Amino acid sequence: MKITNTTVTTPAGVVVRTDVTRTYGSGSSGSAVSATSSSQVDLSSASQQLLALQNDHNDIDANRVQAIRDAIASGQYTVDPSRITDGLIASIQELLK
Repeated sequence: MKITNTTVTTPAGVVVRTDVTRTYGSGSSGSAVSATSSSQVDLSSASQQLLALQNDHNDIDANRVQAIRDAIASGQYTVDPSRITDGLIASIQELLK
């Protein structure tokens, strides 16, 4: 038995299935069935927004990351424990709301 599927995903999240070939049976006595089909999926507006957020790479400030790396490499980076503690407490308070 042989099943071959080719699936193409567009950037908008729409999946189109094309070029489907199915072979049933064994050896040369089996029959082959070929079909070409196309399917389209429409995403809800919420799904489209989540997809856009997933593809948005602006959530990392590359310049800030490089500055921190440089400070660590040169031994000039200092950790402020009270700032970390304040951030953890604020996160916990937000979760408890």
